[in-house]
Amino acid sequence: MNPELLLACWGMMTLMVVLPGPDWAYIIAAGLRERSFVPSLGGILVGYLVVVAAVAVGVGAAVAAVPALLVVLTLAAAAYLVWLGVGVLRNPPVAVVPTGAPAEPPASARPWLRVAQGAGVSGLNPKGLLVLVVLLPQFTDASGDWSLPVQLAVLGLIFVASCAIVYSIVGFGARTVLRARPTAMRLVSRVSGAAMVVLAVVLVVEQVSHLASA
Repeated sequence: MNPELLLACWGMMTLMVVLPGPDWAYIIAAGLRERSFVPSLGGILVGYLVVVAAVAVGVGAAVAAVPALLVVLTLAAAAYLVWLGVGVLRNPPVAVVPTGAPAEPPASARPWLRVAQGAGVSGLNPKGLLVLVVLLPQFTDASGDWSLPVQLAVLGLIFVASCAIVYSIVGFGARTVLRARPTAMRLVSRVSGAAMVVLAVVLVVEQVSHLASA
């Protein structure tokens, strides 16, 4: 593939990942609530890898050709975000510092459950689906040496790598900076939970507006 095309794709993918969304809210909440945000991050990456594989084998084109399916996925994502957000709001992390040392978030969910939750967040994330289904094909070269499925897979892996880098920074920052500040930790946790609910509402409103104008 053309190196300039790959660089342009990487820049676009990174820009999309840096924009806050459901992934951000989930990673921040995981960084605050869990002993390690790695399982949650791993789940998000697994979810996107599954979408990348589906796009590479042609499922992405089929989804893009059926607008109703995107609507169903969006509504499912909204419901899932509400469930996660309400859970964070009802059970925000509580920092207890008996010896003056920085608080350690208690373990809440089993690692495999956090992986599954993360995969659900990314796998149902409309922004991620639109990036992988709509934007990626624009960076392919039909006359290139590589087949289109291979090109889509490589470009998708660039997106996943960008997610890994950005979300690692977000999770590490939430964990190391905020856990030593109990008040800030509770505040940011509630904001993260509320952000998930707000994002869900925005997704539903956008879909309703789109359907009304169609």
